[in-house]
Amino acid sequence: MKWFSKKNMLTAAFIMILGIVFYLCQKSGMFENPTAEGLKEYIASCGVFGPIVYMIMFSVIPSGSVIAIAGGMAFGMYFGTLYTIIGATIGATVAFYISRLLGIGAVEKLFKGKMLKIEDGTERGGFLLILILRLIPIIPFNAISFGAGLTRIKYIDYMLATMIGIIPGSLVFINLGDKALNVRSPEFILAIGILLLIVIVSTLLKGRFSFEDLQAKVLHKKR
Repeated sequence: MKWFSKKNMLTAAFIMILGIVFYLCQKSGMFENPTAEGLKEYIASCGVFGPIVYMIMFSVIPSGSVIAIAGGMAFGMYFGTLYTIIGATIGATVAFYISRLLGIGAVEKLFKGKMLKIEDGTERGGFLLILILRLIPIIPFNAISFGAGLTRIKYIDYMLATMIGIIPGSLVFINLGDKALNVRSPEFILAIGILLLIVIVSTLLKGRFSFEDLQAKVLHKKR
């Protein structure tokens, strides 16, 4: 029977595992104070398991920037950046495979008609397209992840583009968290200034370049 196909069994197992992880995270108190300071305290309470818990957060908490700031506060620049890149890649992978397993119908319902629609051709220029989208946040992080899962892009291309593309943004938020322990320091003021600069540049780029135009150029399609 088609209900017992390999794909359906994998989908059911995947959703069940995610459900269990989400339930355990909720019962543990992870969501009680979802601020950077609250998450940092929760990570510290996990002891030696803190890094693992931190990386799991990227799969169950929507705001990656808040988690990254908490990571900077908890682990500092070096380890905070390392754990953030791994965690964000895990979160992006989960969203990618949820989308690939469930299909377009479920993803459209999830985004309520505001789904990112990536056109065919990603097997050619998918790496570059995902890399640019990660470097220049024209589209929200999870929308890119779910949208990419509906295309024929190879996972290895998607994963590498994601890992490389999130490095600059991760460094900014990790640095902000790392310097937040002394809000009057010149380093913290500089971190805030860099964040504001990125927000301004991203806003200007969003106003000048639409996702559709960017996609057409990268995939070499005429509009």
